[in-house]
Amino acid sequence: MKPNFVTEIIDEHNKTGRFKARVHTRFPPEPNGYLHIGHAKAIYLNYSIARQYNGKFNLRFDDTNPCKEEQEYVDSIIKDVLWLGADYENRLFYASDYFEQMYEYAALLIKKGKAYVCDLNADQIRTSRGTLTAPGKDSPYRNRSTDENLDLFMRMRKGEFPDGAKTLRAKIDMANPNLNLRDPIMYRILHSSHHRTKDAWCIYPTYDFAHGLEDSIENITHSICTLEFENHRPLYDWFLDQLGIFHPQQIEFARLNITYTVLSKRKLLELVEGNFVSGWDDPRMPTLAGLRRRGYPKEALHNFCEEIGVAKFNSTIDVGVLEESVRGILNKTAARVMAVLRPLKVTIVNLPEGAVEELEAVNNPEDASMGTRKIFFSREIFIEQEDFRENPPKEFFRLSPGREVRLRYAYFIKCEEVIKDKEGNIIELRCSYDPQTRGGNSPDGRKVKATIHWVCASHSFDAQVNLYDRLFNNPDPEKTEEGKDFKSNINPRSLETINNAKLEPSLKGAQSGQRYQFERLGYFCLDSESSGKNLVFNRISTLRDTWAKIEKKLKR
Repeated sequence: MKPNFVTEIIDEHNKTGRFKARVHTRFPPEPNGYLHIGHAKAIYLNYSIARQYNGKFNLRFDDTNPCKEEQEYVDSIIKDVLWLGADYENRLFYASDYFEQMYEYAALLIKKGKAYVCDLNADQIRTSRGTLTAPGKDSPYRNRSTDENLDLFMRMRKGEFPDGAKTLRAKIDMANPNLNLRDPIMYRILHSSHHRTKDAWCIYPTYDFAHGLEDSIENITHSICTLEFENHRPLYDWFLDQLGIFHPQQIEFARLNITYTVLSKRKLLELVEGNFVSGWDDPRMPTLAGLRRRGYPKEALHNFCEEIGVAKFNSTIDVGVLEESVRGILNKTAARVMAVLRPLKVTIVNLPEGAVEELEAVNNPEDASMGTRKIFFSREIFIEQEDFRENPPKEFFRLSPGREVRLRYAYFIKCEEVIKDKEGNIIELRCSYDPQTRGGNSPDGRKVKATIHWVCASHSFDAQVNLYDRLFNNPDPEKTEEGKDFKSNINPRSLETINNAKLEPSLKGAQSGQRYQFERLGYFCLDSESSGKNLVFNRISTLRDTWAKIEKKLKR
C-alpha cells in the first residue's frame, strides 16, 4: 500500500512505542445487508495495513441490532471477505460474543455514576437533546440513585419492560457542543430474537457503546473507520477512558463514493425489495456478490483501491476508473473468442456445400502462453447485423454491397447479393471469398479497411447473453426532480437479454465465472447460475475501441 495519512499515524505510533510496535486492525460490518464496493475499500485498507506491518486482521460482526440482521448476511459477508483475499485466519468474532462483558461494563458505569436508566421515549429524548446552537435538557430521571439504576437495568435484562419503555443512557453533558455526547443511549429494549443468541437477551447495546468495547476486548490498535464517525470519536474515547480499559486509536478516512452508483445498504435494500433488481447479487448491483457474479476480478478491485488511495476528505470517483481497472486485468487474462449477438446469415457462394475448414485463432495476443485454438469455416456463417449496411454512410467501412472485408482469422469476403423477406428485411447475404487470403492476408497486397468477427453456422451453439449497463442514468442518482427519489434515475436499459446469440464451440466448456473477451463486443463471463446446456453469459464491461464513436456518429 502506498504511504498515506493512516500509515503516517501508525509510523508515529511505532516510533513512540504507543502500542509497542504492534498493529492489529479489523473489519467490523453490521450483518444487515450485503457488502458493496465501498466495503471493499475498507477491507483492503485494514487488511493491507495489517500485512504491511506484519500485524493481525480480524473479521468481526457488529451484530447489536437483531431487528435488521440475518444469518444470510453473515454468510454472504464471510464469502465476500474471503473472495477478496483478506485472510482473518481464525480471528472471526461477533459483538454478541461479548454481550455479557458489555453488560458488566455498563453496570460498572452505573456504579461510577456515569450511566442511568431513563424512562423518556425516543421522541422525548430527541426533543430534549437540543440543537447545534441550543443545549439539551436534562432527563428528569438523570439523578436516579445508583441502586435504583442497577435494579432497573437488571430488570430491563430480565424482560420486565416492553420495547421502548426504558433505555440506559451515559451521563455526560447535555450542553456539550458535540450532540453525540449529550447523554447518548447505551442500551435499548428489543424483544427480538437474535440470529446467534436467540432469546437470551432482550436488551442490546447501541453501536456507539459497543464498538469501542469490542475493539478494546480484541486488543485492536487502530480502529479505522469512515468519516461519518469522526464526530463519534470523542464518545468512543469517553467510554474507554471511563472504564479504564485498553484504548485503541480511532482513525477516520473518506468513504468511497462513485458516480452512477448508490452505496447505501438501505437504498440497496429498497432496490431488492422493490424488485428493481433480481436480488443482492444482481450483476448491476455494486455489491461484492453482484460484481463477482458479473465477472469482476478481485485483482481489479485491489488495483482500484490502490489507485484511488486513502483520503481525509470525501470526494466522488468516476465509475470509469473502476471500469478501467477491470479492463486492465481482463485484457491480460481473458481468452479471446468469437460470438455473434445479433446474427445475420452469410452464405459463401463459391465454397462447396458440406465443406468445413479448420483455422487457427490466437487465444490472447497479450499472453502467448495461452496458446491457440481451432475454429471452423464453412459455406454458412453468421456475422453481426450491425456489421452490414446496404446503403452505408461515408464513415462506415464494414460490409456493404460490392465491398470487401476481412473475416477475423479467415478470409476476405465480398458481398455479392442481399436477400430480403417480403417485408423488406435483410435475412441473408450472399458473398464470395478469396481462397488466397487465408489467415486474413492478401498475397497481392490488397488492403481492406475493416475486420469483422463471425462464427461458423454448423459449429456454433445458441446461448443467452445478458448485456449489463449502468444501473442509473444520472451520474448522481440522488439528484432528482422534486417529489421523486433516487429510483427515478434507474436506467431502463440497464439490462438487455439476448436469447439466441451464436457462440463458437470452445465456449461449451466454459466454467462458472470464467472470463472471456468476445472479440469487438466486450468482456463476458459465464453466469454462476448457468446449468447444463443452458449457458448464460454476462457482459462484464465494454471494450475500449473505436466502434462506439462510430455508432454515435452514425446515429446523428
